[in-house]
Amino acid sequence: MYIKFFRSYFEDKKEKPDEAKLSVELQGKKGKQDEGKTGRHRLLCLILAIICLILLIVVVVLGVKLQTEPTPCQGNGRFNDRQSPSPTCSLEDCQNRFPKTTFKKLPCRQCASGWLTFGTSCFFLSTTRLTWSESQKNCSSSGGSLAIVTNQTVQNFLTRKGNLKYWIGLRLEDSTWTWVNNNKLQQSYWTEAAHSGDCAYLNSDGPAEKNWDRASCQSTTYFICQLQF
Repeated sequence: MYIKFFRSYFEDKKEKPDEAKLSVELQGKKGKQDEGKTGRHRLLCLILAIICLILLIVVVVLGVKLQTEPTPCQGNGRFNDRQSPSPTCSLEDCQNRFPKTTFKKLPCRQCASGWLTFGTSCFFLSTTRLTWSESQKNCSSSGGSLAIVTNQTVQNFLTRKGNLKYWIGLRLEDSTWTWVNNNKLQQSYWTEAAHSGDCAYLNSDGPAEKNWDRASCQSTTYFICQLQF
């Protein structure tokens, strides 16, 4: 009996190191599992943080875009879905809605190349000579007419820009000097020694106050076209 007890005790002692080794292995595996769970948790938190950052950026971009887009016109009844799916304010509408806002007018080219801009008109000083009727026809083909001098300012401008004799849109009809727009002559700048003839021309070599003269409408000279805009 003693021998059996000793043998059992010895066997129990022998098995304890194996159990301790197994316990260490189990604890090691458990530690690795805990580390794996912690790593996955950190990765998940990082992904969620990135998603939140992306959403925040999208919200900021949309907010800026909404602030910079043109304000739709509302309640004026001048637009419909067919005409404009997204109408925006015209300059007049915006000025009415925001009367204190200053709108800067950009300079724009009104006259074609070779034409002179003055006031609300474009003027063209020809370099070819034609009769009065041919000159008027040439100006009409450009959408204008021979120049109509209605005030001293225009008279001074044309005298200063020219250096030749030019037909203007004035001729004698039924003993009355009439412009090509059918208006009667009001203010004139005739030279003191005027010649005979039924058509008027401007002699830019003379003083602006009196440099108009008259000649036969069949004579040829240069001409000035005028186009209003």
